[in-house]
Amino acid sequence: MANFEAYQEYQRIEDFEEDSPPGEEQDLLVHVPEGLKDSWHHIKNLDNFFKRISFLMIKNGFACMMLSEFFELIQFLFVVIFTTFLVNCVEYDVLFANRAVNHTGQGQNPLDRNKVTLPDAILPSEQCTERIQENSWLIFLLIMAAIFWLYRLVKVFCNVMSYWEIRQFYIKALKIRMDELCNFTWQEVQDRLISLQREQQMCIHKKELTELDIYHRILRFKNYMVAMINKSLLPVQLQLPLLGNVVFLTQGLKYNFELILFWGPGSLFQNKWNLHPKYKRNGNRLELAQQLSRVILLMGLANLLLCPFILVWQVLYAFFSYTEVIRREPGSLGARRWSPYGHLYMRHFNELDHELHGRLGRGYKPTSKYMNSFTSPVLTVLAKNFAFFSGSILAVLIALTVYDEDVLTVQHILTAITVLGVVITIARSFIPDEHMVWCPEQLLQCMLAHIHYMPDHWRGHANKSETRDEVAQLFQYKAVFILEELLSPIVTPFILIFHLRNKSLEIIDFFRNFTVDVVGVGDICSFAQMDIRRHGNPTWMSHGQTEASIYQQAENGKTELSLMHFTIKNPRWQPPQESSVFISHLKEKVHHDAQGGPSTQLLLSEAPLCTSLQSNGSGAAPDNLLASVLAHPVLTASGLQGRDHRFIPPSTAASAAASVLASLSTSQLPHTSRSRSHSLLNSSVQPETMYRSDRTIIDSMSNSDIRGNTLNSEFASAEMSLHAIYMHELHQQSSHPQRASGQWQNPVPMRDLHTNSGFQSQSGLGSSLSMPTAVHLGGWQEEEEENEDDQEINSGSPPKQGTGSSC
Repeated sequence: MANFEAYQEYQRIEDFEEDSPPGEEQDLLVHVPEGLKDSWHHIKNLDNFFKRISFLMIKNGFACMMLSEFFELIQFLFVVIFTTFLVNCVEYDVLFANRAVNHTGQGQNPLDRNKVTLPDAILPSEQCTERIQENSWLIFLLIMAAIFWLYRLVKVFCNVMSYWEIRQFYIKALKIRMDELCNFTWQEVQDRLISLQREQQMCIHKKELTELDIYHRILRFKNYMVAMINKSLLPVQLQLPLLGNVVFLTQGLKYNFELILFWGPGSLFQNKWNLHPKYKRNGNRLELAQQLSRVILLMGLANLLLCPFILVWQVLYAFFSYTEVIRREPGSLGARRWSPYGHLYMRHFNELDHELHGRLGRGYKPTSKYMNSFTSPVLTVLAKNFAFFSGSILAVLIALTVYDEDVLTVQHILTAITVLGVVITIARSFIPDEHMVWCPEQLLQCMLAHIHYMPDHWRGHANKSETRDEVAQLFQYKAVFILEELLSPIVTPFILIFHLRNKSLEIIDFFRNFTVDVVGVGDICSFAQMDIRRHGNPTWMSHGQTEASIYQQAENGKTELSLMHFTIKNPRWQPPQESSVFISHLKEKVHHDAQGGPSTQLLLSEAPLCTSLQSNGSGAAPDNLLASVLAHPVLTASGLQGRDHRFIPPSTAASAAASVLASLSTSQLPHTSRSRSHSLLNSSVQPETMYRSDRTIIDSMSNSDIRGNTLNSEFASAEMSLHAIYMHELHQQSSHPQRASGQWQNPVPMRDLHTNSGFQSQSGLGSSLSMPTAVHLGGWQEEEEENEDDQEINSGSPPKQGTGSSC
């Protein structure tokens, strides 16, 4: 009897071959704990399940997400009804006073008989209904909108049911209440998922899940998209007459790519986790390419037929979304945002949406400053004069309005005031700040520290307009983004029909060559495994560890950087053997280079000066640390002194980054919690604490009381930024040894800072030290006495900046 009761604690899974990735062919017995028999064992679609877990956390809980879904339905309904009302139910001749209105009712004031009121311009409901019924084209559009709205309503209802289950999973299985969810990091939620798998086998094909398994399921299709952009497979770069090379990737075009390749009718995947077997065979690749070409053609024709409807919706949605914002903040169209292409280009393999958005958010300011460092003198002169003339006219109109408010009743006066205000705002956006000092190379390096990817030809050409144009493809104006989205319904069909179809055979070969089957996960992109041996690049520290051909190598160090990013974000993950060898080799290289680099306390002591050099107003500890590492080569090349009044030999950003990374790795911090050395890096640290040994500094940081999840995440991001800087520097030295060695390492004459004899005797150099001619850092020359400059530099305070200067 006891054996029978024990057996009943198991449930036989017989349908796993239909709904789950293939792995084991025999029947499986899954143990279900007593308290969780009606719970989350053998989840049929783990991809959707993990995606919903991640999405619910990003949306800050069930209530916030459902409110967003509800108001999206209301927004669509409002746009359709309000547009129909404006087209059919408003008498515009009366509204614009083109036709007189005579109020002859009893008790009507004679002075108000010709005054137009809002009800006068609105047609009666019977006449409005008659107009709508007479317009058959409008009725067709309303029927289509109603069908789409009902489809969205059903989808929202299904989402409510499915996400309610996820809510219960968070509360009952993960022991996380919805009101506490915003205080948890993804890594903490993920740790609980992995622990829960050991108890009740959500996945029946593996006893234990790893962090990489969860990421693979959530990002299965996105990793393919990142790889195809990395290998320049998708036709998003177009050669246009007069415009040259143009990157065009909109939300609509991206949606069509995913529909064709992953989950639409005729796609390459037979379900959510398996590539169709025929695409894994080499024999019929030409036939499969023709089949895919036909699917793309049909999808392009469908987009062409739906183009008018989609275009009307895009125009209406953009009008209702941005008109009020433009009226309130005309300069908002001149703001920038990361483009859809930039999101895919700069995304690591196995990087979740919130991780990517956080990283790009940290890179927003340095990228904006880099783009703003490019100014046109001609545009500046024109903008100043436009602002002057427009401001003069606006001032007169405002003065007349203050004197007599009846001026506002004059026709088009309000329009003129509004237009002049917009012109002034736009003109001022082209006028640079005359008191800022821009260093394009340093700003580009600071941008690289956050976005982690940069073509080789940008190095040393940060002040070129070609580099700026390529950065603009990743970091576009909001006005350009809106324009591209409006043009997307027109351009998308032609890209599908005339460009994507031509790549059908390449796409078939890509999915056959770069798809691997992982037990318990299914088919994934092989690049997502971050396998150095299979996809490493010899110029990115993978020399001797990779067997990849040029076709198999990921571009721009995507494999190596993604591996480091995933390792830092998931410190408990145990990488495979080849990846472990690469990480160990990188650590050895870091410690070797750190021996010849500057000390950690010296770098931190330079934080205020380096922050000023990069025009960075942030006082946060990670930002100060990065500023010190990035600007240290500039300071040493300029001959500036350290706090201990010693001259610093020229060094590179790689050696500075290696020094900090080596200090972090040698600190005695618990590896499981990965609580890094934070307290010393805070801007409130007094200068004298910087003179202790590196190990003492790191140990003091490990005893910090500031161990919040947010701070840990910020310093993990800072560590990855240091690795990105370091690995890019090593890549430059490997692929362009002359350029890399000549940028900062060539001997540079040090600046004569009037050192006294006390320094000479203390340093042991005596009179044998010969001081070359003074070299001034560009943009720092002041009209004041040199002694005052020296005092400012020696005290560690930022020097006064010149007007409109650049490094």
